[in-house]
Amino acid sequence: MSMNEVAELLSQLVAIDSVNPDLVPGGMGEQAIAGAVAGWLDRAGLNVTLDEPVAGRPNVIAVARGTGGGRSLMLNGHMDTVGTAGMHSPHAPQIVGNRLYGRGAYDMKGGLAAIMLAGAHAARLRLRGDVIVTAVIDEEYASIGTQSVLKRWHADAAVVTESTGLHLCIAHKGFVWLDVEVTGEAAHGSRPDLGIDAIVKMGKVLSQLDQLNRRLQARAGHQLLGPGSLHASLISGGQELSSYPEHCTLSIERRTVPGETPDLVEAELQRIIQRLAAHDPLLRASVTRRLARGSFAISEDAPIVRLLRRESSTVLGRAPAIMGVPWWMDSALLADAGIPTVIFGPGGGGAHAAVEWVNLDEVEQCAAALVATARAFCA
Repeated sequence: MSMNEVAELLSQLVAIDSVNPDLVPGGMGEQAIAGAVAGWLDRAGLNVTLDEPVAGRPNVIAVARGTGGGRSLMLNGHMDTVGTAGMHSPHAPQIVGNRLYGRGAYDMKGGLAAIMLAGAHAARLRLRGDVIVTAVIDEEYASIGTQSVLKRWHADAAVVTESTGLHLCIAHKGFVWLDVEVTGEAAHGSRPDLGIDAIVKMGKVLSQLDQLNRRLQARAGHQLLGPGSLHASLISGGQELSSYPEHCTLSIERRTVPGETPDLVEAELQRIIQRLAAHDPLLRASVTRRLARGSFAISEDAPIVRLLRRESSTVLGRAPAIMGVPWWMDSALLADAGIPTVIFGPGGGGAHAAVEWVNLDEVEQCAAALVATARAFCA
């Protein structure tokens, strides 16, 4: 593949507004970019299917069919982006040197272009096994795209092309979102004998959460990821200045490492509430789990990791480093579905920032490494 081919495809992708509407009300969503991706892959000779977990927001699944008897490889990337606040011409891609600038270039249309190019080349190789390109929606919010794909498609291994600077990522953290609601008693501000201040009671919860986070940070944690963590993300409460607040709600994010499950995290918080209530009968609190996504880890010795490392070393002229990252990706869903998964994508900078770019040379090298890996894995 030529650099012109890489730059042309990625420019087309970045030029399409695909802001996730669940993140930014009124965002354009993925319909337009899905149409462009599907058309490009269809013209490249892949068998294309649209899967629509939400009306007007389709996944694109394109299969380079094998001749039979070989292993299947899934290549996964997301089409949605975060918002464009503070950006100048976010969907007018600009190339400066080996960098392509624009919203989504780094996160992760560079990786999306790489899997499209790799799928197109795989379609011409007549491999025995299938190469399955999955361009998915909604990774930036709730990952309903990859969840929907996994209801109908499976593979013997997968590569997610989120940006890693062409290193091999074999671990990342998960997260759990929880709400704590403290209930007080509303009363006029002049009647302390009648009122119970829900906000003050929440202060006790916050103090204990700070202590819990200190204990978490003191642990050794995972060898690539370190320890888990938590922070208080949002808080609201009260009715007016002259009243005792009847309610106070706190939203918490708990980042997890392998071995820390959502049930364990919720139990930690429930124990804090129980201890506080035992010492203060007027503290009434409840815990609600909103969303949980598991952490991810695969052995450095897993066959797909070793194979991708070998093939990418040939392309790059060096062995890629092994790494872990603190943020969450769809790789955890693939792994939970029983698909051995590794993360490998081009480098750049400015994820979720006002200036975003991807390294075009690394997009090309990523695609070449994926083709080499597919040729070896699916032969």
